Amino acid sequence: MSTIVNTGQADAWNGPVGQHWADHHERYDGMLASFDEALFAAAGIGERDRVLDVGCGSGSTTRRAARLAARGHVVGVDISEPMLARARSVSAGIKNVSYEWGDAQVHPFPAGRHDVAISRGGVMFFADHTAAFANIGRSLRPGGRLAFVCPRPAAPDGEEGRVLGLLASLLTASSPRVPAPQPSTKADLATAMASLADPDRTRKVLEQAAFGSVAVTPVDAPTCWGRDAGDAVDFYVSRGPRAEVPEETLDAMRAALRPYETDRGVLLSAGVWVVTARRDG
Repeated sequence: MSTIVNTGQADAWNGPVGQHWADHHERYDGMLASFDEALFAAAGIGERDRVLDVGCGSGSTTRRAARLAARGHVVGVDISEPMLARARSVSAGIKNVSYEWGDAQVHPFPAGRHDVAISRGGVMFFADHTAAFANIGRSLRPGGRLAFVCPRPAAPDGEEGRVLGLLASLLTASSPRVPAPQPSTKADLATAMASLADPDRTRKVLEQAAFGSVAVTPVDAPTCWGRDAGDAVDFYVSRGPRAEVPEETLDAMRAALRPYETDRGVLLSAGVWVVTARRDG
């Protein structure tokens, strides 16, 4: 039985948050897919590599890594049982993929087993980043590679942050019938999302965890929130507690997103850090 030290995140990702991601995995993967090229270019996965996918979620990045490491093997690890169940279902029949439930900060990875570790937005949620990266580092062979994506600080006039902030304010102000999200869960996730936003802190954490050659590179790309404004609003509202949202509020939210409709969907530009490092020794 794997040990869990990050109980707050375990509660969130094994509750409604994790279930929503599992139920809407194609939508979430589609939102994040625009950063995949940068992640996999940084990871440089080879045909025979043994890969660890940290915070693998529903397994989209795990499956892509498995295609690159066609003669190797990919292990996806996540703290969310609903998302892992979805990953196993979608990955059925892929021979060089396996999944493990656990808290990557303390999970008993075999020492020196992997050539490269990747993560698309999973490493921000650790309770102790230095301990977690040290544990991941022990799972890498000497000189093994680490590549991950994490959010950059939202610019005050940044497109995604500004538009999503407007949607949130419209929803909150609309009616007392719309309950607010649970403060602790919302705060915990929001705080964790920003935990590696400072590149100087990220470098320090990785160096303390026995990684070297740390590089932090900014990448900008569009995130797709839906086929059109109506579809995007339906999805946005579904992420909160179920409630009846007044039609005038939904109309205002659709109007806020309509300028961002394109032939590829509702696109909002966003920024991330792509971080690479090597295990010392």
